[in-house]
Amino acid sequence: MLSEARKDAERADSPLEETDEFRIVELLFFAYRDFVSDPDAILAELGFGRAHHRVIHFVGRHPGMTVADLLDILKITKQSLARVLKQLIDMDYVRQAAGPSDRRQRRLFLTEKGETLRCTLVAPQLRRIEGAMEELAPGERQTVFSFLEKMCDTAQQKC
Repeated sequence: MLSEARKDAERADSPLEETDEFRIVELLFFAYRDFVSDPDAILAELGFGRAHHRVIHFVGRHPGMTVADLLDILKITKQSLARVLKQLIDMDYVRQAAGPSDRRQRRLFLTEKGETLRCTLVAPQLRRIEGAMEELAPGERQTVFSFLEKMCDTAQQKC
């Protein structure tokens, strides 16, 4: 079945590439490329990649989250997470602690070194977002939030 954008393009007798939706796809590719470029350079110096960045980000956002919670957010396998998490723990960016009621539960926290890295990684991203949004009116800002939230697949958890 053809997407609405493709149907609109065919009805308008214009190529798919000239639709607003196609332009947004392309802009999202470029925006993502530029959004992750600064953190990627910092991570590369440490021998880390984007998976490490995601773990640092979400563990920092949710101190004490369980490994199961992190797997659910990242939508990756235990095996994929295990290698990345081991590196971050071994290099003292993340620490594990047993759960208060279930000792088998592993809760995750950033160390001081991990929190410093998290702040270093997010700083250029925040500058980029602030620069892009500085001239937007409050209603326009809300539109940005609404659009990005609607782009997320999960209804039960906020992006």
